[in-house]
Amino acid sequence: MRKMIAGLAAATLISTFAGAAMAADTLTFNTTEGPFTIELFEDLAPQNAARVKALAEEGAYDNVVFHRVIDGFMAQTGDVQFGDTEDGYDLNRAGMGGSDMPDLPAEFSDVPFKRGVVGMARAQDPNSANSQFFVMLEDGPFLNGQYTVIGEVVDGMDNVDKIKKGDQAQNGKVSDPDRILDVTVGQ
Repeated sequence: MRKMIAGLAAATLISTFAGAAMAADTLTFNTTEGPFTIELFEDLAPQNAARVKALAEEGAYDNVVFHRVIDGFMAQTGDVQFGDTEDGYDLNRAGMGGSDMPDLPAEFSDVPFKRGVVGMARAQDPNSANSQFFVMLEDGPFLNGQYTVIGEVVDGMDNVDKIKKGDQAQNGKVSDPDRILDVTVGQ
């Protein structure tokens, strides 16, 4: 009987820790259009996923706008330098900044850029990702192997779809953008 009780206690403890580990692999973005949750692929892109998670934990994404949203393609955010509506906001420069941390190396994988996949935004240099990321609104196979995949939306994609779209003639620039209100790590 003692062995059975000890076994049940150990199983409960392991289950609790496993659940906590799983929960730590998600980020819930509360936005002006409602929440969405990303499951991070830390095994595929450990440095890039860790960066987004660290910035989320420190509140760097709070009040950051979706500065570039292209209907039928993707919604981009994460410019913590120029996209924060409460600190350093400059709509004309949103999308040109990053964080105070150094740029990251590309961590390409075979995961396809399908609807809901989250990738790291970058300049022409594949090793220039920093803080910005995008969520695919539709499949984009032309991005496969060209950008680092860091995760996938597992809940709230309907809210991502509601994010204000930008002007097609201006490469998706949004004049009155929606924003991230705050981010919850591991929930």
